[in-house]
Amino acid sequence: MGDDVRKRYRYFAKFEAKGVSPLYEELALAVCSNDQLLEFISRLPAAKQQPNLVFAAVRHLYGTPRNASHFAALIAKNPDSIRREILARSTQTNEPGRCATLLPAFAQLPQPLALLEVGASAGLCLLPDYYGYDYGKARLAPAVRSRSEAPFFPCVANAETPIPTAIPQIVWRQGLELNPVDISDPEQASWLETLVWPGQEARAARLRAAIAVAREAQPPIRRGNLLSDLPSIAASAPSDATLVIFHSAVLAYLPSRDDVAAFVATVRQLSAIWISNEGPTILPDVAASAKKPPPLNRFLLAINGVPVASTGPHGQSIDWFSA
Repeated sequence: MGDDVRKRYRYFAKFEAKGVSPLYEELALAVCSNDQLLEFISRLPAAKQQPNLVFAAVRHLYGTPRNASHFAALIAKNPDSIRREILARSTQTNEPGRCATLLPAFAQLPQPLALLEVGASAGLCLLPDYYGYDYGKARLAPAVRSRSEAPFFPCVANAETPIPTAIPQIVWRQGLELNPVDISDPEQASWLETLVWPGQEARAARLRAAIAVAREAQPPIRRGNLLSDLPSIAASAPSDATLVIFHSAVLAYLPSRDDVAAFVATVRQLSAIWISNEGPTILPDVAASAKKPPPLNRFLLAINGVPVASTGPHGQSIDWFSA
């Protein structure tokens, strides 16, 4: 028991947490070597064994563990309550900072845009025109002003990145989500904050600012399944705008490779631009067409299945591929 869990947590420590969250790297490595932790996690349904979910559930109930020993002690003392929390939750990390890496792709397209986000969670990434961006050599102010102070998302961009000179014009937006997150509910908003990794206080502050903006803007999100409901929602987009169907860190949560393939087949049949921002192992055919193997600790940004950049998982950086 535990070999699959050990492999999963070792991968998380090496390719996701390393250099990003020292505490999460420590916790993941502790799981790999602790039989009690391995047994506890192995008895969870496979879909609930994600490191992000397990760590966040503990933090949400009992605060951030001081170290791996404290984490193990919390689970040993409170296994039932932690298990209930894990089973009741899902990650649905709604990282609005990813808008900084999506923006250069959006700006390449004929304007104006109609945005349809698959796996929209709370809809924070449906509001790229409500946020500001700091690419170092260029800073863009929000195109749409709100009463709440908009976050500015920092993003380190390489020289090849086509940094927009203006925020793209968005005339229609719609989210599709199996279980929408209601950010008007303080408990649900608090869970989104808990999903921000320890040591990333500035990221958490930007998330809180984005939530405040979204509470005012109220991006529309329709409850539905991306495998069955996407075509009907796409058909409702205005015909005089470029329809963009996009998703970021979503397809990994589909039950099987067949489901991923079915989604790709569906989106390719629609009259839309398809923008994906996923881990490179999630869409292997897309990754295989990259000029060089994409790093496993970054996302692969693609337009209509053609890789254009590697991106930081939380929107912190973008490296555009040269022509």
